[in-house]
Amino acid sequence: MIGATGMVLHWLAFGADPMRDKGIQAGGDFQQDRAQKMIDEAQTSLAQMQDAIRSLGDRWLEARVDRFAATVEALFDRVRSNPGDLSAARRYLGVYLTGARDATIKFADLYRQTRDPSVRTSYETFLDDLEKDFSAKSRRLLEGDRTDLDIEISVLRERLAREGVRASEPLPLEPPRTETARFIDELLTPERDKARR
Repeated sequence: MIGATGMVLHWLAFGADPMRDKGIQAGGDFQQDRAQKMIDEAQTSLAQMQDAIRSLGDRWLEARVDRFAATVEALFDRVRSNPGDLSAARRYLGVYLTGARDATIKFADLYRQTRDPSVRTSYETFLDDLEKDFSAKSRRLLEGDRTDLDIEISVLRERLAREGVRASEPLPLEPPRTETARFIDELLTPERDKARR
């Protein structure tokens, strides 16, 4: 009787397949979903920006905005591949891109009426500056990943050299330079090796 009750309770709690996903997302999935939602909203702003320029029928301006869009897409790809970068890129995908869309819609309305070359020049300068900012942000995110990798490789190489695994290394390894590398080095170095220093 107790066994049957236990089986019924187990079935009610876990279902027929206890290994099946119960709807609880892993942390990585949650972060990926947040990143994708932010990217979807940013893509909507970017599409509205392109539509506003297309309404002018000016092929050169369309190509210029498309070039900016390609730069923004590179940042989208960066955040998709590493959702942890979302917090660093949030301002660019939200505030900056929304501002660019609003400025583009206002420019298109004004330029359609006036065809003022100074207005066009101001808008193109604005786009140039914005494109540089987005490119620089993508580059900084990529360089941040490279720095993290360099730290990990540096610490691992030094650890292997201490263990004698890479004793034939022709060049001596440099000591860790950054605070993070020194912290990781302290964690990985046994007490006996610390006493020898």
